[in-house]
Amino acid sequence: MLNMAILQLRNIFLSFQGEGHDVRVLNGVNLDIDKGCSVAILGPSGSGKSSLLSIMTGLEKQTSGSVSVNDHILDHMNEDKLALFRRDNIGIILQSFHLIPTMTALENVAVPLELSGRKDALEIAKEALDHVELSHRLNHYPSQLSGGEQQRVAIARALAPNPKIIFADEPTGNLDVKTGAKIIDLIFDLQKKFNTTLVIITHDTAVADHCDRILRMEDGLVIEADQKKVAE
Repeated sequence: MLNMAILQLRNIFLSFQGEGHDVRVLNGVNLDIDKGCSVAILGPSGSGKSSLLSIMTGLEKQTSGSVSVNDHILDHMNEDKLALFRRDNIGIILQSFHLIPTMTALENVAVPLELSGRKDALEIAKEALDHVELSHRLNHYPSQLSGGEQQRVAIARALAPNPKIIFADEPTGNLDVKTGAKIIDLIFDLQKKFNTTLVIITHDTAVADHCDRILRMEDGLVIEADQKKVAE
């Protein structure tokens, strides 16, 4: 039977050493996310959302359990292998844009492509910036861009390598309401256009309502909150 899940979590626990005791963050998370769908994970600050995202992307190791992304088991990959895997399979959009201040918008988007050895990195980066309607800002530095424009550059950088799955962690957290709404519309428009799997961490139910599927973090577990029928 064909496996439609691009991401699988099995019995994921995460705990940290506190003052004389362990602090449990995740309590046995099990989750399958299908290819091409959009999923929101809701929850208040401190509920474990960002920790879960870090584990799904291989940026943090779980205490126990297994993580599979695009049919690759991440559990025993070292840091170098994880970095290469993320480069080829995963796009990440963060609340803080994390653009390189000494590079232009075009250069920022081209960086991951150049690191992967793409000879056409600049051409792909230009196309990605065109998708986010920033073709007129190619040679501007981050300090010359608005917050919304910087987030568009970050989205273009995440999309340019054509990742199998995109993770977004509170992508509008540093933006005003109007700009944030435009960024969310853009993310979902591009997700549908390229049929990319999207996992978005948010506390905003209006953002979650854009998704095919809504989950909640409760007591270190992922609870199914809503399931919408995905259009065929």
